[in-house]
Amino acid sequence: MDDDLIDAGDAPRSRYTKLPGKGFFYPDSLDDERAERRARETIEGSEAVVIADGDADGLACAAMVREAYDAALDVAPFEDAIAARLEAGGDENDDADAGDEDADGDETADDDPLADAHAESPVGLLSAGPYSIDTALERVEAYADPGIDLFVCDLCPDDYEWIAEPLEALAESTDTIHWFDHHQWDDATAAAVRDAGVDLVVGDSDEECTADVTLRSLDHAFDDRWTELAAVTRDHDLWIKEDSRSDDLADYSYWAGAEEYAAVIGAYGVDLPETVRSFVEERRVEKEARIDLAVDRAVTHEVGDWRVAVTYGRCSQNEVAEALREAGADAAVIVKPAGSASIRGSEDFRHAHEVAGRVNGGGHPQAAGCKPDIYDDMLDYAHHWSTEGQACKRVILAAFEAVAEEVAADGSDADEAAAAE
Repeated sequence: MDDDLIDAGDAPRSRYTKLPGKGFFYPDSLDDERAERRARETIEGSEAVVIADGDADGLACAAMVREAYDAALDVAPFEDAIAARLEAGGDENDDADAGDEDADGDETADDDPLADAHAESPVGLLSAGPYSIDTALERVEAYADPGIDLFVCDLCPDDYEWIAEPLEALAESTDTIHWFDHHQWDDATAAAVRDAGVDLVVGDSDEECTADVTLRSLDHAFDDRWTELAAVTRDHDLWIKEDSRSDDLADYSYWAGAEEYAAVIGAYGVDLPETVRSFVEERRVEKEARIDLAVDRAVTHEVGDWRVAVTYGRCSQNEVAEALREAGADAAVIVKPAGSASIRGSEDFRHAHEVAGRVNGGGHPQAAGCKPDIYDDMLDYAHHWSTEGQACKRVILAAFEAVAEEVAADGSDADEAAAAE
């Protein structure tokens, strides 16, 4: 494929935000091979391994584990790399949609001083998502030395069966497995994980982020800056939005690689250095323009008693959802060019995880994600891009309608029961 076709270049924003980032077009076979190699280099010889979501919450947990093991990486080379990016300017039209350094394929230069950063700490870090927990566990099983400590942070499996085999094998070979999270866990899944020998600690998703859970669960005397880091991370992760610094953390974690983010916040906490703040501010120009475009594309639907705003595009979903809520929506759906979607609720809509659960996803009552199983080949994706996610929007709205019917029925049953009393 001609590189120019997947490089935004001088294309108008109204066009390139309808397409996925470059990483989407990187063949899975090559990406899997690279990810396997990096995982092996990360895990082999480590005394502990952290599998964490690649967002600010998950990576804060990884930084805490490294602090507890005195295994943080030197931050200076990362600061030098950030300064070099600022000087070079970079491509503002592209972004790491997956939130980690693997999103856009293997672009690491042979002379990059950070090329081996993932293998340098005795506490290895593997970024994972809710649908790749099993793969991450399998890689730890394959490459870890016997007797390591394993941590899983900010991740919740939809079903125990698909992680059972590697998790149970690791329970036999590791010294300890600690799993820290704050998502909505199914009781049966949580019981099965604990029965496998895992120390599972799940916080209240309305009160804590996983950084809070990790901070109080690790046997280490953390100083005050880590408490502050957890509080500011919570401010964004729970969408409290009372501390402006939380947006800096969330944005930086999205644009930085996992190792970079863990090293920088491990060294500085929430007081990001000037170089990082300059980098974040530079990238926000593009971010804000994408938010405006996604909001302009939104269409509001009446579903039951709810106003559901649905939009499409490569953008920052939380900020788009907030703008749509301010415009009167009870719930917002942001369909992504890569085929996934984010569902965000409000005080009047706390069923996001129920909607997502009907379309191959899950999450919190007010924040969930999914990827409907509707993409069989590239023609389906071509239709997705050219119609701004029409098929994806349709199945998600159908899920909203089904949940609305359930809520209405539950309300009727409750009214009848109250009348009978």
